[in-house]
Amino acid sequence: MSHIRHSLQIRHVDAGSCNGCEQELTALTSAAYDFQHVGLDWVASPRHADALLVTGPMSDPMVRPVERVWAAIPSPKWRIAFGDCAAGCGVFQPAYGTHGGLPEADLVIRGCPPEPGAALQQLRDAMRSTTPPQS
Repeated sequence: MSHIRHSLQIRHVDAGSCNGCEQELTALTSAAYDFQHVGLDWVASPRHADALLVTGPMSDPMVRPVERVWAAIPSPKWRIAFGDCAAGCGVFQPAYGTHGGLPEADLVIRGCPPEPGAALQQLRDAMRSTTPPQS
């Protein structure tokens, strides 16, 4: 991942999640974790994003929308798989109509669902990383 000095603007896409990961993402915005204080933020438009964060096992109806969002994010950009399903190892992987998670993720945050404190630390560590992202 390329080094981002001050902030990371994230576009989240739910690709068929059970909503457990979304609850933990919401917890990151609480006063307990205050993820905006460390330079993380959600954005509504992929054109304003530095990263695509995907939750869920990539269900059939969500493959193309995720591809479109990824294409709309300007380079350099990151793919973040949040949770075991997006990482390709969750409980829904053997289900009909799923695609094994987010392909070619630059950052994988494991857990079912991931614990917010650990997820926040991984995101902060990634912001300090100097490895260039895949485009």
